[in-house]
Amino acid sequence: MNFTKMQGIGNDYVYVDCFKEKVEEPGKAARFVSDRHFGIGSDGLILICPSDVADCRMEMYNADGSQGIMCGNGVRCVGKYAYDHGLVPADRRQITVETLGGIKNLDLDILDGRAVSITVDMGEAFLTSELPEDITVDGTDYRFVGIDVGNPHAVYYMEEIDSLDLEKIGPAFELHERFQPHRVNTEFIQVVDRGHLRMRVWERGSGETWACGTGATASVMASILMGYVDDQVQVSLRGGSLQIRLDRGTGHLFMTGPAVEVFSGSIDIPREIYYD
Repeated sequence: MNFTKMQGIGNDYVYVDCFKEKVEEPGKAARFVSDRHFGIGSDGLILICPSDVADCRMEMYNADGSQGIMCGNGVRCVGKYAYDHGLVPADRRQITVETLGGIKNLDLDILDGRAVSITVDMGEAFLTSELPEDITVDGTDYRFVGIDVGNPHAVYYMEEIDSLDLEKIGPAFELHERFQPHRVNTEFIQVVDRGHLRMRVWERGSGETWACGTGATASVMASILMGYVDDQVQVSLRGGSLQIRLDRGTGHLFMTGPAVEVFSGSIDIPREIYYD
């Protein structure tokens, strides 16, 4: 299987160009290639496929093999791949990507013939909880704001986030009965000022990742609703920063950030992974 490893501020996926390749049982393939000891190492697998309604279609699988709805960092990398590898004409600066969360419109910033920064129209965000809602996790009381940006998020506010042991507490938030049966992506937010948030994230199906574009978008919307921030916000994550902007006229949120191609290669998928 030919692949390209790409990352958006450290949120890394293995990408397969399904205009040229076919991937059998991608959920099982995702578990194998995502393994950082025995595979390629990534937060998941993303297939770049033909689409009848957009320039291309993004099919996303988490590291545990479950299918994801939408990934903000992932869709930026899909946009970069589509432009850099000639899936769209070189004179294009706007492209569309079909996802399970809807069609996303991307604006490309081109330097020396390569897409380096991409702005994604993330659409509207919808409140899915009280503002805020009380919850008890492992015997401790918290408050969260539930936001859907094409996939579900629960946003929690903390005085500081660096000392959190997410490997220990993350699963308890993801698997809490309040969010079953589909589970939830969990953001832990420290408000720096009205234009700046710090964030750590526990993604359903992947665990703690260095960044999450939909999570950053959801966290900004939650923080606007809570009155903590203005309409243009920098979100600092472990892997870098994203810029999130709310357009009050349309209600749409826009995410801007980098997309980087790390390397390309070929890997043999062991047949035995399909029989477990």
